[in-house]
Amino acid sequence: MNTLIRTLATAAVATASMLAGAAIAADEYPSKPVRLVVPFPPGGSIDMVARMLGQKLSEELRQPVIVDNRPGASGNIGMDHVAKSPKDGYTLVMAPFSLATNAHLFQKLSFDPLKDLAPIIRVADQPNVLIVNPAKVQANTVGELVAHLRANPGKLSFGTSGVGNPQDLSARIFMVATRTEMVNVAYKGGAPALADLVGGHIDLMFETSPTAVPYVKSGKLKALAVTSDKRLPTLPDVPTVAEAGIPNYKAVYWMGLLAPGGTPAPIVQRLNAVTQKVLSAPDVQKQLGEISLYPAGGSAADFAEFIRAESTFYGKLVKDLNIPQQ
Repeated sequence: MNTLIRTLATAAVATASMLAGAAIAADEYPSKPVRLVVPFPPGGSIDMVARMLGQKLSEELRQPVIVDNRPGASGNIGMDHVAKSPKDGYTLVMAPFSLATNAHLFQKLSFDPLKDLAPIIRVADQPNVLIVNPAKVQANTVGELVAHLRANPGKLSFGTSGVGNPQDLSARIFMVATRTEMVNVAYKGGAPALADLVGGHIDLMFETSPTAVPYVKSGKLKALAVTSDKRLPTLPDVPTVAEAGIPNYKAVYWMGLLAPGGTPAPIVQRLNAVTQKVLSAPDVQKQLGEISLYPAGGSAADFAEFIRAESTFYGKLVKDLNIPQQ
């Protein structure tokens, strides 16, 4: 009996010490610079948001937040690096929606997206824009485009930066919803795909809003619709796909902040609170709006549930569309 009591007492002391240690760690956090990994090259929308957010978080946390670009494998290299980093809140990742899709698109991942990363907060949502080359596609509305596609099955082409990315999935969902067929032309990145669209080598794209909007405003490309359930402030006259006659169509992609799985909850909660404060600031909302993004937010638990739901949805979609694994 005495042995049992001593064992229970020892366990209680150990648990109390661990909890106290986590509380102290959160109270002192951060005591040194924080590294924010971006799993893509500089210049993209996720990189832009990470740099803006990093600057604001530096002010709130009173420690430098340093952006570290680690591109490759549809974001897997950077996310894997963070998943294997110390669980102390000093290495974070600005992850794309591919966090929820890559497990279904790759035969084997070196980390578990749902277990090895701790969700902190959903930062922003990013719709795509359905853009066409007006010299090649004589359509001013989605209805006219659909009629043209049905009259010419398999004749028009759309560009993407790879299988399973936002452009690809937006187009595949569109083809299913409209019962049409197009040729998928995959590029090594969005920039060469856009160059070929402007040059008339492909017909259309579902391009990310921050990248598409400048081409539309310059007159080089024509926007027929946006893939979100509300119009973009930067393209107020362009309808949503649903408004344009394809009911229930919605394809919005997102980015969010995560830490290594097992990071102490008080640190996750602190990061959630300061990031929510930053996202609520009018100047930040204005900056995000100017690059055609919607501020998100919410609790860490909300983000975790959202990622699980996205993984389930896209897992079924990948299977239903017979998208091959890489």
